[in-house]
Amino acid sequence: MSTKTPNGLDKLGLTNIGDVYYNLSYDELQAHEVKSGECKISTTGTAMCDTGIFTGRSPKDKYFVDQAPSNENIAWGDVNRKIDKKIYDELLDLTLTQLSGKNIYVTDVYAGASAASKRSVRFISEIAWQAHFVKNMFIRPTESELEKFEPEFTVYNACKTANEKYKEHGMNSDVYVLFNIEDNMAIIGGTWYGGEMKKGIFSMMNYWLPLEGKLSMHCSANVGDKDDVCLFFGLSGTGKTTLSTDPKRALIGDDEHGWDNHGVFNFEGGCYAKVINLDEKSEPEIFGAIVKDALLENVVSNDHGLVDYEDGSKTENTRVSYPIEHIVNHKEDLQAGHPDNIIFLSADAFGVLPPVSKLTKEQAMYYFLSGYTAKVAGTERGITEPVATFSACFGEAFLPLHPTAYAKLLGEKIDEHEVNVYLVNTGWTGGPYGTGKRMSIKDTRACIDGILNGSINNAEFDTLPLFNLQIPKTLDGVKDNKVLNPRDTWENKDEYDAMLKKLAGMFKENFHRYDGNGGEFDFASAGPQV
Repeated sequence: MSTKTPNGLDKLGLTNIGDVYYNLSYDELQAHEVKSGECKISTTGTAMCDTGIFTGRSPKDKYFVDQAPSNENIAWGDVNRKIDKKIYDELLDLTLTQLSGKNIYVTDVYAGASAASKRSVRFISEIAWQAHFVKNMFIRPTESELEKFEPEFTVYNACKTANEKYKEHGMNSDVYVLFNIEDNMAIIGGTWYGGEMKKGIFSMMNYWLPLEGKLSMHCSANVGDKDDVCLFFGLSGTGKTTLSTDPKRALIGDDEHGWDNHGVFNFEGGCYAKVINLDEKSEPEIFGAIVKDALLENVVSNDHGLVDYEDGSKTENTRVSYPIEHIVNHKEDLQAGHPDNIIFLSADAFGVLPPVSKLTKEQAMYYFLSGYTAKVAGTERGITEPVATFSACFGEAFLPLHPTAYAKLLGEKIDEHEVNVYLVNTGWTGGPYGTGKRMSIKDTRACIDGILNGSINNAEFDTLPLFNLQIPKTLDGVKDNKVLNPRDTWENKDEYDAMLKKLAGMFKENFHRYDGNGGEFDFASAGPQV
């Protein structure tokens, strides 16, 4: 058993603390998980846990304390809800009471691989697998760093309690995920889902960095042998993890990054991949990462621990977290230079968008601010099938500031570093969801390869009507070139044209939200023209 003791234990606000399990090793964590009955072990040596009734994030239960000066920066609305400081204090007391008198897991980690931008974060929980999740997902300090570690932000996870007074408080449910920016603290109750901790710190990085002139991004990133960097923007289920995990390129990270004057850096030290219908042949790197020290969530296995990845009876949002070291070809320092290419990933549920389009600077800004995709089953409560949605900057749920703050930084960096930008549809082809089929990973890979090796720039291009997107007529690796033009994949062309017009109208309607935001964000003319 580890005998390490965290600095500042007396400042946690907890009373009658039992045993303190501080930054346990993977072997120690697994022993705790098994002994407590929290986890079983798969045939590959991977711990398997269930996250309870919550198998996805609960975005309507996320709040920021309404106080100065942060309330002058936050874009208040449906995404960033206000909570009164008095209610927060009441729930903080509830949280601390739950964690007092218990054995607790304290895990100290870093968010941000860049020395100039990283934050030191402390997580406190009474659940071993939650400490395991944190150890996987964030950057692990060295032993010498732990000796002098001082947390700049603290997360209390009291998942075993809930807010029974939520109606009196005017809140959405008995779940609460609350952020107090001035006190550098977050508290969680009512949900066991580990993703709340991961995305909570992402939200905070999205608050801190832009105020320092650095771009925070919901994207994956990799780098080639020639130090060419590519960013993959997209919401959960669009393929960020799968497409950035490429044996020919070093993985920088699969989900969250920053971009400063020195280049791109990962916020995290691990990966968090969906595993529903995971296939070893199509995704060998991710499949191979599911070994000891990884953590599987909500999967179904037999009595011997053999996982059935096709079984979504618990949730379609089955996942695995694993240290990035499990990917053989990864960038050890989790950093690289400025991007050469940016790819926006959209899972188009209407089957309208082409598998790959080359964007102008103005179109890049338009599609970044639009953030069109489909929410995929299981990533949020109540989502059981793909639903078309617009999420600004491909991650609006995690943006405390107004989307234009991030767009402004992106536009400046695209200009400064002459970055190429593309839109890639990983969604449906040959028809909408329910009629068409999901774009094949093989064809999507061919589109990505064409971008990365530059061959797409040698192609002849067609123009997609209404959207004015430039789509290649041919592309190496795409066996049937008619898949490149979505209209050619539909049996009924009139139905396609009608659906194209419908989606174009949705884009146009959504972009009205930016009316009045100033000339620098007047990119409506770069979008669909109906």
